[in-house]
Amino acid sequence: MEVLRPALLNINGRIYRKNATKEHVYQDEEDEFSYSGADGVQCADEPCDTVHLEETEKGFRYAIDVPSVLYKYIIGKKGETKKRMESETRTTITIPRLGEEGQIVITGQQGSAVMSAVTRIEVLMEGFRRKQPFTHFLSFALNHPEVQERFLKFKEQVLDQRSQDHGVDSSIFQNPTKLHLTVGTLTLLSDLEVTKACKVLQQCQDFVRGITGEKPLLLEVSGIEYMNDDPAMVDVLYAKVQPKDGSDKLQMMADRLVEHFVSSGLMAREWDRVKLHGTIMNTLFRKDPSEEDKATTKRLNTKDREAFDARNILRMFGTYHFGEFELNAVHLSQRYSTDCTGFYTSSGTITFS
Repeated sequence: MEVLRPALLNINGRIYRKNATKEHVYQDEEDEFSYSGADGVQCADEPCDTVHLEETEKGFRYAIDVPSVLYKYIIGKKGETKKRMESETRTTITIPRLGEEGQIVITGQQGSAVMSAVTRIEVLMEGFRRKQPFTHFLSFALNHPEVQERFLKFKEQVLDQRSQDHGVDSSIFQNPTKLHLTVGTLTLLSDLEVTKACKVLQQCQDFVRGITGEKPLLLEVSGIEYMNDDPAMVDVLYAKVQPKDGSDKLQMMADRLVEHFVSSGLMAREWDRVKLHGTIMNTLFRKDPSEEDKATTKRLNTKDREAFDARNILRMFGTYHFGEFELNAVHLSQRYSTDCTGFYTSSGTITFS
């Protein structure tokens, strides 16, 4: 079925077919670049109307904005990847020096050859981009003073009454100033990509205000739930969040935001609908209190995590009320950052009213 229905990649608004092929893996060596599976992702080298090649005296030219962190993957170990692409497409690929942000320039006598090299580079970059940790995420802040206060009381009561339960200790609780809902994650590897993401977020302003009626959205944070099928072995416990009026406005907004960012090529779709959850306890925090979990029901880094027994917490605090507040913004939050309020630094923001 992978051959009949190959996966599709959205790269800068263009759709490519990802064909299943044998993947070649080269181990990292000191002071050398690693390359893994240039043949693992293929696409038809068809002309694309959305790409406009520059015609020169010697043929054709095209420049691609590429974050410098990805240069090594285009070059490959000992330059193998770059040389092979140049040979197979009969083009010349010019890459800036390491550490310098710039453009990769492809030149060749035939436009189809240049386009073939462009396609291969873009698909190769997308494959390695997906292996990079995410750097930013769209978020709804839940750190209203009332919610923070109620959360701290919840933490105090849990530790006072259930600290004897397996794996329950203060290290797995969320930082109250960083309580939030994760809408979707992004891997932005240069200032140029952050700027692009901010522009895409601004494009969402109209439909967001259309959903909210240009008014703040009154939310209720009440009840807790867990993210796997065994309450005795839990990695993530989260607070349930919903509009006070019982509408699906918050879900609609989150799904539309993801849809828009996916169509822009800046975000990969992981689920049909956004899993709205406000993390309050997470075993990832044991080793790194600043860690940000992705919205998932899968257990991540199982071997490095000690799950906790949440059965008594769910029984005693399952309907715990964390408070109500008016939500009025969507943030493009920077991972591993803190602003003057204690929340994540925002690279971009849009408001509901």
